[in-house]
Amino acid sequence: MGTYRLTGELIQQFQRNLWEEERSPGTVEKYLRDLENFRTWLDKRPINREAGTAWKSSLLARGLSPATVNTMITALNTFFRFAGWEELRVKSLRLQRQPFRKEERELSRQEYRRLLEAAQKSGRTRLLLLMEAICSTGIRVSEVQYLTVEAASQGRAEIFLKGKVRTILLPTKLCRKLLRYARAQRIFSGQIFRTRRGNAIGRKQIWAEMKALCQQARVAPTKVFPHNLRHLFARCFYQECRDLAGLADVLGHSSVETTRIYLATTAHAHARLLEQLQLIP
Repeated sequence: MGTYRLTGELIQQFQRNLWEEERSPGTVEKYLRDLENFRTWLDKRPINREAGTAWKSSLLARGLSPATVNTMITALNTFFRFAGWEELRVKSLRLQRQPFRKEERELSRQEYRRLLEAAQKSGRTRLLLLMEAICSTGIRVSEVQYLTVEAASQGRAEIFLKGKVRTILLPTKLCRKLLRYARAQRIFSGQIFRTRRGNAIGRKQIWAEMKALCQQARVAPTKVFPHNLRHLFARCFYQECRDLAGLADVLGHSSVETTRIYLATTAHAHARLLEQLQLIP
């Protein structure tokens, strides 16, 4: 087996391929960032079979979590598959599924409401409505673009992502708020959540605006990020209907195993449940 070179032109071709495969903007951004991390680590050295394994070891040595390392390996292996360099694929770390969700990342209903109150008090109307929209529908932050005036008028949004189409029903109260906001912003068609220049609002901006609420809302920054609103929706949905397959459909998951991760409880909640069983006389 020979050696291979990671060039800027090849990375651009990989990027175009990701878009052609209809990968989400967040996935494309992460894969390119991880690939650039690997390229920087290479420092113009050619790629051989040992390079990927050595990079994996360097990531662990930097203190990155095994789960994070595995996501970066996935990005690298996706590139290798695209380039036809299958023999270079790197083995992922074997991880035992964690039965509990970390306490410091568990966003409660009360904390969510405090975030809404902080957004309202600070006059961040768009952010307030955006958080309500994500949390009441369970959409991904990359799917916010499908919340249009037309969708709010019809009470449903058609989401196209990862080569699949799914329909999301929008709560009546949310539709009224979306349409009222759109009228106030003089938005009469298309995406509702836009920047001042009329562009689609990006995940980084949403993330930054949410983080700015932490201190005022008295919520730990580790709990405040857009995807955690989707997790909160999943837990609330399941508590009401106990329909795992239905929840997977709503979230757009191909496997219920992915959905189960969203429903993991904290160790404290599990301990409380054990006490409620009253199995020790």
